[in-house]
Amino acid sequence: MLQKIKISDFENSAGIVQDIQLTYQTFGRELGTAPIVLVNHALTGNSEVTGKNGWWKKIIGADKSIDLQNYSVLAFNIPGNGFDGEESHLLFNYKEFTLRDIAKIYSEAIKKLGISKIFAGIGGSVGGSLLWEQAVLDPDLFQHVIPVATDYKSTQWIIAQCKVQDQILNNSISLLQMPECMQ
Repeated sequence: MLQKIKISDFENSAGIVQDIQLTYQTFGRELGTAPIVLVNHALTGNSEVTGKNGWWKKIIGADKSIDLQNYSVLAFNIPGNGFDGEESHLLFNYKEFTLRDIAKIYSEAIKKLGISKIFAGIGGSVGGSLLWEQAVLDPDLFQHVIPVATDYKSTQWIIAQCKVQDQILNNSISLLQMPECMQ
């Protein structure tokens, strides 16, 4: 079930202050009753990491590598990814947020949830880079850090790919705007 946390008066690295609506899901054992595994999603992922539509359902679940009988799994949605379906929660100034800003937002949410220790953090691609940022900001939080398919810094190739993706996202016609004959 999708849950929400409000991070009030968050100031990002550009100096912009705003309230952030952060959504998340938990799976497995209840928080506080088992070791916690934080899963950070990739650019096109979301907090649904297991179950029928879970993007990591092959490794997270009963009797799998991250066994929900033994762990509490916590997964946030990067603010503005739209997974909650509420357009009012989109970050229209997303270019003014850095990965470190997102790591700080996650840190605030983790504190609000009363979590002081995470057994393992895992993240793929952008989620792995986000995990690196979290580990730098709070090195005593994680017992294990498992970044997958990522690096601790952006290469020139990655920066170029981000520019291309940004152009695609901002210049594409949505199906709602496309003439019916082209759908």
